[in-house]
Amino acid sequence: MSQGEETKSSKKIVYAELSYRIVKILFDVYNELGGRYQEKYYQRAVAIGFDKNKIRYNKELSVNLTFQNQTIGKYFLDFLVEGKIIVELKTVMRFSYDDVRQVLAYLKAKNLRLGILVNFRGNKLEYKRIINSSNS
Repeated sequence: MSQGEETKSSKKIVYAELSYRIVKILFDVYNELGGRYQEKYYQRAVAIGFDKNKIRYNKELSVNLTFQNQTIGKYFLDFLVEGKIIVELKTVMRFSYDDVRQVLAYLKAKNLRLGILVNFRGNKLEYKRIINSSNS
């Protein structure tokens, strides 16, 4: 593989290094706490993980939903990491289509490319990388 091909293939994963660091923190939190608590406790633990790993973030960030340049509502993101990646936490039996749509709406509202949807409930941590294809 030539150097040019290697660069092309590595660009397929959006924010690879940062998203791997985030996912490691999510697994660290799950491995220590398990899957039995309310979302707010996981949010606090993830924030501690971000702080310890010197990852910049905004927590519970308010984002306006607009229609024809007028605000019609607000979203509250669990985390916006490094101004690039939305991290949305859940404690549900399983992800639903609405959970994915929620993250896609957040990505569109903030004009961002990547969201990570994570579910702490259950016997294992589950996560999905969600790409905003309209922002490529």
